[in-house]
Amino acid sequence: MEHQSFEKSALNTVKRLPKRGFYDKETIYGILDQHFLCHLSWEDQGQPYLIPTAYGRKEDTLFVHGSSKSRMLVALTDGRPLCMVVTLIDGLVLARSAFHHSMNYRSAVIYGHARELDGDEKMEALRIISDQILPGRWDEVRLPNDIEMKATTALAIEIDTASAKIRTGSPGDDDEDYDLPIWAGVLPVSLTYHHPIPDPAMKHELPEPQSIYSRLIKEKQ
Repeated sequence: MEHQSFEKSALNTVKRLPKRGFYDKETIYGILDQHFLCHLSWEDQGQPYLIPTAYGRKEDTLFVHGSSKSRMLVALTDGRPLCMVVTLIDGLVLARSAFHHSMNYRSAVIYGHARELDGDEKMEALRIISDQILPGRWDEVRLPNDIEMKATTALAIEIDTASAKIRTGSPGDDDEDYDLPIWAGVLPVSLTYHHPIPDPAMKHELPEPQSIYSRLIKEKQ
């Protein structure tokens, strides 16, 4: 992969606890590929906005979609600057003092701009987003028809720069607090999938599709 890291700049440099900052694509894209929900921000006439939305990634490009009447998507089609954040919580860090409580996390902050897609590019973007959420589901369902495609906007986000910030490990207390009789440690956190609930309107008795089965099997590993 050409250009394995994003160049540090005033925009993407981690300033608070800089040792936790990462700029290589392997780390940043690894965080992005672990999830499918981001928070996307932009500014319009002096008013900032922040919206949660699903995304997908292919190589150096991110994809989002939604209603063709979405305020977010309508605004971003003009290529204005945007910021996208993805955060994974790995644990609650419980210290002996209230001040030193923290979280173990992996976060990626993306700066870029978007362009609207159409035709085959648009359909491929929808597939990429679907596979990011539940791999294989796209191949199991009816694909969007012309009316549904017209009602949908898909954007490709070109990444201008990015960085990641990661915290791992145990709490860090003040030296004098280690003698206190207070439990300290890490409470691990993870995203968990549960047994699927069939739609009561289903007219056929069907086993769980491969996409769900694969996800549940992966959860057990």
